[in-house]
Amino acid sequence: MDTLGKTAAALGVALAVQTVGGLIWAGGAAARIATLEARVGEQALVAERLARLEEQGVATRAAVERIERKLEGGK
Repeated sequence: MDTLGKTAAALGVALAVQTVGGLIWAGGAAARIATLEARVGEQALVAERLARLEEQGVATRAAVERIERKLEGGK
């Protein structure tokens, strides 16, 4: 095999190795992205629940203030 043939073979092997490495990297990146998307979805649910709890707290505080005013004889 001449120098040109050896160079072409080495280039082909290097290209194949880089392609396999790129595919492995892409698979790992896809898995990490899927994990992050799942976490974001969970956080969205938690944020929605927290917002509901905050609104319930505001309503409870208003109700307690009304009850206190009535107990104090106010309007």
